Parts: sequence; C-alpha cells; structure tokens
Amino acid sequence: MNPPSFTWVRPEGRAPEKVHEWIKPVTASTDPEKCKDAEAIILGVPLSRSSISPSGASEFPDYFRRAWKGFATYNLDEDVDLAEMTVLDAGDVPMHVTDIHRCHENIVEASCALHNHFRDSKICAIGGDHSITAMMVKGMQQAKPKETIGILQFDTHFDLRDMSDHGPTNGTPMRNLIESGVVESRNMYNIGLHGFFNTKELKQYADEKGVNYFTLRNVRKDGMKNTVSKCLEELSAKVDTIYLTVDMDVLDIAYAPGVPASTPGGMTTAELLEGVFLAGSHPKVKAMDIVCLDPLKDDQVQPTVKVGTHVFLTFLTGVKHQQKTI
Repeated sequence: MNPPSFTWVRPEGRAPEKVHEWIKPVTASTDPEKCKDAEAIILGVPLSRSSISPSGASEFPDYFRRAWKGFATYNLDEDVDLAEMTVLDAGDVPMHVTDIHRCHENIVEASCALHNHFRDSKICAIGGDHSITAMMVKGMQQAKPKETIGILQFDTHFDLRDMSDHGPTNGTPMRNLIESGVVESRNMYNIGLHGFFNTKELKQYADEKGVNYFTLRNVRKDGMKNTVSKCLEELSAKVDTIYLTVDMDVLDIAYAPGVPASTPGGMTTAELLEGVFLAGSHPKVKAMDIVCLDPLKDDQVQPTVKVGTHVFLTFLTGVKHQQKTI
C-alpha cells in the first residue's frame, strides 16, 4: 500500500523564503495594471543555434528556473530580502526550429512589447547565446526611440566580429548594434577581456571605433569597484539608458565550466558578482541579460548554473539597494 501523498502549502500571509515561491508567472489572469508596478520582469530567450561554437545555451532558461529552489530570497551580505520586491516571469520567447532570422525577430518583438508595457521595470533576459543581446537592445530602442542607449559588458571577448563573415551570431552582437546605428561605439564599455581569445584585428577595430574596453589585468590593478564605477559614471553622462550584458565566459573555467567558450585566466565569481551588484545599484541600468551559459557542459552539481542564477539575484540586490538609498 502506497503512503498518502503530501503537499506542503505555505500558511497564508507568510512571506516566501525561497526564490521559486516568490517569483510569479505572468498569466492571462494577471492584472495588467498591477503588474506594471513590478520592479523586474524575467524573459527566457532559449536560442543557441546562432552560436559559432557548439552550444546548449538554449537550455539555460529552464535550468535557471529549476535552480530557484536552491536560493533564499534573503541576501545575507547586503541584509536585503528580495521578497519585498515584485518580480514576474513572462515566460520564454517562441523560437523557430530552423529559421534563426525569425527567432531574432521574435526577440526584438518581445523586448519591444515588454519595454512598452513595463515602462519602469528592469527587463532581465535569460539567454541563450550572445546574439540575443543585439535583439533585446533593438527592441528596447524601438520602444523608447528618444532614449540614447549605452552598453556595459562583462566578457572575455570583444564580440565585434565582421557581420559579413559571421552574420548575427554570438560573436557579432556589439558590431551589429554599431552598424545598425542603435548604439554608438563610444557608448560601449567592455570589462574582462583577457588572454589569447581575441584577434589583433578585433582590437584594432575597437580602437578605430572608440569602443571602451578594460582588460582583466588592468581591472585588477585599479580594482573592480573603481573600474565599474568609472564606466557607469562616464556612461551615465552620455546616455539615457544603460543595458548590462553578462557573458558567463568572462569567468575563469575553474568557476564556470559550463560555457561554450570556457577559458583560463578569467574573473573569479566574487569579482563578477561585485561588478554586477554595482551595475544593479545604478539608476540608469534599466535592463540586463545573462548569456552563453550551457548547462549541458556543466559539471554534475551545476556550478555554472548556480553562478548564473546568483548573478541575476545579485543584480536584483543592487536594484533593491538603490531603492533603499533613494
């Protein structure tokens, strides 16, 4: 005889303690007026067919949501409880099985719709390969055409490959935004470049276009806090909105084995989290994404998935910290 099933239900009125109990999905029954007040909106972007290296990054949105059960809403380091915020999950962008161009169009459309409806919410895209960044930013630009957009990028790579050679792949999103006129090259700030993972030609293009970049060696000399604060200060003086993109391959392979292009010599988890917290704390950072995290390449205990989830929660901690200081 099987024992009776048991489902524990949190007592009514008791605050959620785990992330999966706190974040609510946007459904047909969701009050559209009430949800406009949400501090953050999650959008899954399960695309990796546009990656130039074999990638299962399309699986991350699903693994990301599963990981919520392992995280509390309370951040001990900052004495912040995220459960005091309203964060909604808008689900995933529909993807076509073979047509990458249509997938990209769907991302632009979804981004535009969310930025139009949730005018004051932080739109958080969970990728997906890095090609999604250009599409998310294009959607933001369509929704807010009068606003100048800047990019804060944590990355091992420039992502400035030639569009004519590579098309809209995960190696071209920054060049895509430059050549499409959506973001000026001088309003791009890349932190974390290192080692033998960029060609000299890409550096020369970055220099020619005036892209701002900081090698990890120089970041460590000046300090992560000083570097990120300087980037945010310069960007905020030039743009209306800052878009944060976190390519998880910026981390050292020891901390993030589950990325398509893992490398030695990258950031530590602590360094990345410090930078993301500072970005989340800045009022002009209105949207962000986490890209190039492949759960299928991750170790058995899913360290990279956990770090990616921690990055998202740390960004929200920064947002909450900024609210407390106003």
